[in-house]
Amino acid sequence: MSRSLGSHAFCLAVGVSLLALPGALLAQPAPTGRNVPGLISGRIDETRLHAIAGNTRPEANPQNDRGLVPEDIPMDHVLLQLQRSAPQEQAVQQFIESLQDTASPNFHKWLTAAEFGERFGAAQSDLDAISAWLQSHGLTVNSVYPNGMLIDFSGTAGQIRAAFHTEIHYLQVNGQTHLANMSDPRIPEALAPVVAGVVALHDFRPRPMSKPRPDYTFVSGKDTYQAVVPADLATIYNLNPLFTAGIAGQGQTIVVVEDTDLYSATDWTTFRSEFGLSSYTTGSLATVHPAPPSGKNNCTDPGVPSGGDDGEAILDAEWASAAAPGAAIQVASCRNTSTTFGGLIAIQNLLNSANPPAIVSMSYGECEAENGAAANAAYNTAFQQAAGEGVSVFVSAGDEGAASCDAGASGATHGIGVSGFASTPYNVAVGGTDFGDSYAGSNSTYWNSTNTSTYGSAKSYIPEIPWNDSCASVLLATYLGNSTTYGAMGFCNSTTAISDGLQAVAAGSGGPSGCATGAPSTPGVVGGSCKGYAKPSWQLKLAKLNLAPNDGVRDIPDVSLFAANGIWGHYYVFCWSDLRQGGARCSGSPSGWSGAGGTSFSSPILAGIQALVNQHAKNRQGNPNTVYYQLAATPSAVCNSSAANATGCIFYNVTEGDNDVNCGGSVDCYGSTTSTTGGRHPTTTQNLDGALSTSNASYSPAYGAAAGWNFATGIGSVNAYNLVMGW
Repeated sequence: MSRSLGSHAFCLAVGVSLLALPGALLAQPAPTGRNVPGLISGRIDETRLHAIAGNTRPEANPQNDRGLVPEDIPMDHVLLQLQRSAPQEQAVQQFIESLQDTASPNFHKWLTAAEFGERFGAAQSDLDAISAWLQSHGLTVNSVYPNGMLIDFSGTAGQIRAAFHTEIHYLQVNGQTHLANMSDPRIPEALAPVVAGVVALHDFRPRPMSKPRPDYTFVSGKDTYQAVVPADLATIYNLNPLFTAGIAGQGQTIVVVEDTDLYSATDWTTFRSEFGLSSYTTGSLATVHPAPPSGKNNCTDPGVPSGGDDGEAILDAEWASAAAPGAAIQVASCRNTSTTFGGLIAIQNLLNSANPPAIVSMSYGECEAENGAAANAAYNTAFQQAAGEGVSVFVSAGDEGAASCDAGASGATHGIGVSGFASTPYNVAVGGTDFGDSYAGSNSTYWNSTNTSTYGSAKSYIPEIPWNDSCASVLLATYLGNSTTYGAMGFCNSTTAISDGLQAVAAGSGGPSGCATGAPSTPGVVGGSCKGYAKPSWQLKLAKLNLAPNDGVRDIPDVSLFAANGIWGHYYVFCWSDLRQGGARCSGSPSGWSGAGGTSFSSPILAGIQALVNQHAKNRQGNPNTVYYQLAATPSAVCNSSAANATGCIFYNVTEGDNDVNCGGSVDCYGSTTSTTGGRHPTTTQNLDGALSTSNASYSPAYGAAAGWNFATGIGSVNAYNLVMGW
């Protein structure tokens, strides 16, 4: 769409054996019939404790501490994440690989949650012992999940302190009051082989991955905005031939996971009507609050809380529908409890239900080093189960370049880090691109000067570059007259960069997994005992062909789609009428509607494309990465993005530009100078005029686009028709 713009505590007696406590203590029966050996042996001795490292928020420090919370403050629906023995974990990984091996008798033989628990969950004796231990501290066991890897419990701050030997304090952070544990939880050593951690003992929430559209003066003063609407999406990513062939998501359901309801379901209807999608009569919208399979309900209607997350929910629903207009869109939302993100509750309940969805999209995230080892394990285990059930999970890679621990900051100070939601080996991490036409001066080649009746104006596929709003972008700096981004004379210290808000950690995210397990020695900075996830086999195959880094760890993103918010004149339009929280009236020309970008858009769109794959394949597909990477290893399936009209491409490999961001301090930063304080946490930098780099000694930007897989955009973007037909 084209338009012109102007310028209480219960203490356990020492040494009591809980293994002999009666089963009647259990609030809910755990799944039965497990034949795995138990890992808990001997007495559960409260004098012999094991610290669960990596489970304290970086904000839990003396500067923010405002003292103990009351002993009787409730802490509802805390999740105890369990873990397997090493041989058991290897067995589940091998099984999941066999599900995608066409030569295996297990190929696409998906399991139910109960079957998954029977084969790969904790032993019944261990579940009984842990549940009894929790209850001995006065805690209520609400449910034991069928997967045998998760226990939902509730209690008070005093009971938590007695059981887990950590105090819950109030914190004051950026003018807001939070509560959090002040040290890593400690549990009896006997439980350590089975317990991975507690999710969570704080109320810090993950971030939605969307960016509102600013008014960039250097663009609006010179060029025309081409806002992206569904018709443009269908043209650019070649969805139209699929729609013409009757492949528009009919019979498919796409679940978008949220912690809020929609402000108005009418917004979705208006979006579809205005943009010509309502003719797909099978398309539908529903909001659900998925309950756990047994026990006390932990998923209540969240309503529409303040904070604007309902904007995230509606854009997810609308743009998933734009890619698959014949599909059923389901908004799965749960209220955040005093400790647990509602989105995580929703995912766990969905995956442990009798009928798990085939496609799930999540547009939230938190960097690995801040999310903590327990929460990282929770998402990894959940998405692993999803892969075993045939569920395709899409997660926004992030909107912070390679500096996910510096979300919302004016510059990176914590070095290279990625989202712990997106970095698991069992989900598709969806990155973000921009269009390269404005940089190349070729807008008229790719956009019509007038719109169709559904506001489309794109002519064809448009060459792509990484989405990057930061002054550390070489393309942006060069375009504005300074090819050097860092240092006192670099673009990031220029008047233009400062006045246009380009000192910003805002770009499509990508980088290596670095702190999926363990704990950093410096809060928010990869180091200490941190380790990344091992490189999945499907990604390793590409690395062995020298088409991806052979760095031994999981790298993201996997696939990218357009996600810009206007830096080069392009952004998404969506209908969000919640004026209280930043929305706009959905009346008149869509040019006056809400506009934004971020990988919050690219994830539900790719989930929509997967619905087309599933419809054509007539089956759920599990983790799509196994097929993506196999296709990407076929030379004829991958084209340079600059070959805009190459008809055989499945993926468009992005080779120009970067997702580098400006930085300060001494962690993964080249060219930074003077120091004081700044960033998301207490740091030592003032002028954020360096560039995030894999080296402090030389300029090695993190990261540049390149031939083959790259950290800026992964494999690249997709030609949807060729992807579906080539599956």
